[in-house]
Amino acid sequence: MALLRVPPLPVGALAASAVFHADVLPGVLSLIPPLLYRGGAGGGGSQADALLTDSPHPNPSPEPQAGEAQQMTLVFPPADHTHRAWRLAVVQGLARDHAPLRINALESDDEPAIAAALEYLAAAPGVTGQYLPLDATGAGSAV
Repeated sequence: MALLRVPPLPVGALAASAVFHADVLPGVLSLIPPLLYRGGAGGGGSQADALLTDSPHPNPSPEPQAGEAQQMTLVFPPADHTHRAWRLAVVQGLARDHAPLRINALESDDEPAIAAALEYLAAAPGVTGQYLPLDATGAGSAV
């Protein structure tokens, strides 16, 4: 599983979104295995196929075997409710465009909460495209 920690962003949602899209998203996209570009949304002949053809990785990783889900989790620093919409749109778009790679996002700076969420996501192969704000003082452990 790839765990990507998003660096601190501006306080305002519009400015944070702009910085993320300009400075962080290109790095996220560069980490998605080239083979998974073929499995994304859209048919043959897409721009993603052109990227794969010109890829500097001549031998992409083999496709995952049954029961072996590849996943990427972004961890955003905490922010107020005005950031939810753009963050959710980012993770949903990434998950849709790069299936079968499972892409989710967490919002937290609490390491035990992040570890628990990562453990949950590893055991939940159907969960993708989700933005999960974590609250370490919330409802307690899941049963």
